[in-house]
Amino acid sequence: MTVLADLAADYVAEFAKLDPCQATMMGIAGQEAELTDYSPHGWAARGDLARRTLAALAATPVAGEGERVAARVLRERLEVDVALLDAGIAEADLNILDGPLQRLHQAVELLDQGEQTRWPDVASRLDGFPAALARLQEGLTAARRDGRVAARRQVAGAVTQCEESAGYVVALAERYPGGALERQLEQAAQAAGRALRDFAAFLDRDLAPHAPERDAVGRDRYTLEVRNHLGTTLDLAETYAWGWEELAHIETQMRELAAEIAPGEPLVAVFAALDADPAHQIHGADAFRGYLQELAEQAIDDLDGTHFTIPAALRRVECRVPAATTGGISYLAPAEDLSRPGQVWWTVPDPDATIPTWTVPAIMYHEGVPGHHLQLGGTVLSHTLNHFQRVAAELHPGHAEGWGLYAERLMDELGYYQQPAHRLGMLASGQQLRAARVVLDIGMHLELEIPRGTGFYEGQRWNRELGLEFLRSRLPEDDATLSFEIDRYLGRPGQALAYKVGERVWLRARDAQRRAKGAAFDAREFHRLALELGPMGLDLLADELGRR
Repeated sequence: MTVLADLAADYVAEFAKLDPCQATMMGIAGQEAELTDYSPHGWAARGDLARRTLAALAATPVAGEGERVAARVLRERLEVDVALLDAGIAEADLNILDGPLQRLHQAVELLDQGEQTRWPDVASRLDGFPAALARLQEGLTAARRDGRVAARRQVAGAVTQCEESAGYVVALAERYPGGALERQLEQAAQAAGRALRDFAAFLDRDLAPHAPERDAVGRDRYTLEVRNHLGTTLDLAETYAWGWEELAHIETQMRELAAEIAPGEPLVAVFAALDADPAHQIHGADAFRGYLQELAEQAIDDLDGTHFTIPAALRRVECRVPAATTGGISYLAPAEDLSRPGQVWWTVPDPDATIPTWTVPAIMYHEGVPGHHLQLGGTVLSHTLNHFQRVAAELHPGHAEGWGLYAERLMDELGYYQQPAHRLGMLASGQQLRAARVVLDIGMHLELEIPRGTGFYEGQRWNRELGLEFLRSRLPEDDATLSFEIDRYLGRPGQALAYKVGERVWLRARDAQRRAKGAAFDAREFHRLALELGPMGLDLLADELGRR
């Protein structure tokens, strides 16, 4: 251990105590029975920790190249955290995708491990739910007094999610196999359910009337949020224009591929035909989970020893398919003690539904191997990164999601989309959607004009309704899914850029090394060295890869 490694370890330990919900998401062991304090006092304590650690970091010597990088990564994250707190963004955070409300729910849901569920921890967290929601209410009320309230649409969505969460915690307790905790679990779950419904009433009664109708957050906050999610300062005008160019290029490829599948048919008809094709359908959530598991394991078997070296501990990935109206698709890295394996979560709205699969392989390569499971799981297992670096992937979406989208493209380069439908699925669900996100996220939050020559409401300024119509004209999804997609962008400004902008950094770095090394360039070695750097912001990533 070095002075810097000790400082990083001390920071992680104290951070986990102050933010157990985030610690659970990051895979940090030891706080499984606790919940985060989202009151003004709790936010102040986390801000004090960040500032104290920054001051200590400034006085800490670094030894060698690895520690130079590690110090840059820690400093970058702490400075962003302080900036968010100083701007009052953190305390007022309420959205439908990933905020304090969702973190409280996930803190319980992530303990739900079937036969391996640690019921005493579940009981403890459910016991703490009423107090945790009361502290969150205190924080949101204080922010409201200062004029900081989330947009009305986000508040309304959070009300609905409270009702869903209340149903989940009660149903979870009912699955207890029986024993000494039965009465405690039942009472705790009922109390947690009541607290969630009371919190929903608070949102509807006390917060919604003060919530602005405007969804856009404006340039100043958006710039800070981009720094938060991507670790970069973007030229937003250039990125917006590049997003349009990427989208046009991808859609040209899609039309060409669709003509191979169904000559003469428009894209929307090809999508509908693929959705209805029994060759690209799975019936029911259980069978779908098995299909995901098979895809994940086949990719591991194929890629290990050929294009990547996959550690034995990462040859297991667990696919989970919960039924809910919201939740989406995500990857959760293994716990640092490996008590929880890497997991792919894929929410389906109905456990008995028929699920189209033509877009699924690309998404699984993104979430599993060679995507997040290889990237983030390898970070957790690293012997060269300090404790903060090993658990910090959750804090660097640009790095993580950029790699995930790069992984989808890489599997195309390696010839894994042999069925035209699967390659079209990669373009439609991955490349097209993520390019559209660049256009929509910047356009809606900055309320930009739609450029001439795009063929879509040219000259009008972006709003939610135009955003929804834009997605509806391009994606093979129902309106409920598309509405959630739009509202997640509006609630988490900047996060939607992580995928395509992050991929651009990975591709540019690989191309630069290929040009510099010529015939000596080895893609497998590039991937190994790049992933060994660990998670970091995109500006740091570009700089560090440029040094190698």
